[in-house]
Amino acid sequence: MDILSIKDVYYKVGNTDIINGISIDIEEGDCISLVGQSGSGKSTLLKLIADLIPISEGRIFFKGKDYSSLNPLDLRKKISYCTQNAYLFGENVYENLYFPFKLRNKDMDEKKIIDLLERFSLDRSYLEKSVNSLSGGEKQRVGIIRNLLFTPEIILLDEATSALDKENAYKIEEYIKEVNDRGATVLWITHDLNQSTRIFNKRIVVSEGKVDRIEVIK
Repeated sequence: MDILSIKDVYYKVGNTDIINGISIDIEEGDCISLVGQSGSGKSTLLKLIADLIPISEGRIFFKGKDYSSLNPLDLRKKISYCTQNAYLFGENVYENLYFPFKLRNKDMDEKKIIDLLERFSLDRSYLEKSVNSLSGGEKQRVGIIRNLLFTPEIILLDEATSALDKENAYKIEEYIKEVNDRGATVLWITHDLNQSTRIFNKRIVVSEGKVDRIEVIK
């Protein structure tokens, strides 16, 4: 079953096509890496899928329903976008990790938060740390935790481990694969060709705003 269908989608800035007529069907449970040169349109494609920027032409469907017919807030709860440079707000990590619970009017599950912090080589003490005191790699991990406290149906990751050493990058990959095995669909931009095959069943090569090819990874 296709969870996401992208139909002849364009994204233009002025007279320039950043996304140039992309059509892709993403199956539920896919774990896909997106590769291609810088400026090829990968990040723009994820922003379109995350409904963060408007489509210039074409249509995107989530479970057969056109994005234009869906409530944007509800859609963004189901499709989670992790940016390369994680944006953390407020004063401390606690505020960021409490936010997903507040958004859903649910009590904070501190045990789940602590478990994920420790899983990603952080600990309870990070809850009180200022967001401005964190390294790039720590911000990336806190951002991923914030996005995955409530498992989305689609996880979009844009160079989500670029600031991490290999050991911590592997920990993120391992957890994302576990979430994928439980049913979440994953699209992950990476410039690391080794990473692009490790946990994925498909690799999409993007070039000049188009899909150059789709490779099946065995």
